[in-house]
Order: sequence, then structure tokens, then C-alpha cells
Amino acid sequence: MSDAAHWDAIYEGGVEGRSWHQTSATASLSLMDAAGIPAVASVIDIGGAASRLVDDLLARGHRDLTVLDISDTGLALSRSRLGARAATVEWVVADLLTWQPTRMYAVWHDRAVGHFFTTDAERTAYASVLTAAVAPGGHAIIGGFAPDGPTHCSGLEVKRAGLAEFADLVGPAFDLVAEEREAHTTPSGATQSFQWTLWRRRG
Repeated sequence: MSDAAHWDAIYEGGVEGRSWHQTSATASLSLMDAAGIPAVASVIDIGGAASRLVDDLLARGHRDLTVLDISDTGLALSRSRLGARAATVEWVVADLLTWQPTRMYAVWHDRAVGHFFTTDAERTAYASVLTAAVAPGGHAIIGGFAPDGPTHCSGLEVKRAGLAEFADLVGPAFDLVAEEREAHTTPSGATQSFQWTLWRRRG
């Protein structure tokens, strides 16, 4: 099964009961506030699929929003949920590691995509795409399972990470601005430990 087929199958089953489901992107918004991200900033949500972050940002007045995911089935859930507002968002179906950005963004957001890249080659490719996509002076907000978090998600192995592992993932073009931990409560009531990081692209 290809990566796209795997995630299409996941999203075809719905998202409300998935361990990663959240009704509001609280930690993400907190770090955006810490970075002072204005509503006019261009934002790309990596692996956004059915995430509610786009809803939150539209409610805050953001209008330059892009959502990228390997699963068009997942993106369709968000387009359907947003209704007419979906037309104000750019939707990109792509494999992140082979995607070639056609513009640069002020903000890159990734909630738990990077932790699926477990090999050195994948993580090097991630850093390359990240650097190509974020404008100098721009920010990257990246979160994933902390060292005491789960070892697998959605049937796939993940790489748990502390600050050293996140620094390796983003590469040398970024400086750490802030970090925080999140205790995410799953729909079933379990708790998952997330590590969040905020980075600034060197000018």
C-alpha cells in the first residue's frame, strides 16, 4: 500500500475517534501568538488534511492559507466541513518529501508529520523542503510525540523527539525561539505527550 492509499483509508474511516483528533489547535495557536504572527501572514499547514487549524485561522481573519497533505480524501473532509469558506484556502495534494514549493511562506506549521520520517534520508529531505518553503525571517511551528510519547501512530512507527531531534529535523537554517510540552487528551480519554517547537528562519 502506498503512503497515499494508507492515509486515504485512514480518513475514509472518519477522524472523530482517531487518537490525534482535536477540536481546536490550542498548542499551535499558542505558539503562533508567541511568534506574533499577524493575520496577513502566509501560512502553510503541512499534513493538515482534516485538521481544525484552518478553521481556527479563518476565524482569526487569516486569508493566505495553504493546506498540504498526501491524502486528498483527508483534505476533502476539511473542504466539506468549511463549505463556501474552502474556496479561500489553497489545497495541495502532495508527498511532502518530493514536493517542490512554488513560493515561500511566513509560517510553516506541522503537527505530527515530521515524526513519521524515521530515516536519515527522510529527515534530510524534510529539512531541505522546509528551508525552501519558509522565507527568511519566517517561522516554523513543529510538533510531534515527545520522548515519553507513543512509539506508533495510525499503524506506523514514529520517531519520538526532544529538542535535539527537532533541531536535527529542521536543519541548520533555523534558530530555536521557544518550546513547550502538550499533554494531548485523545477522544478515548488517554493522554499523549507532545513536544512543540517554534523556529525562526535565519535571514
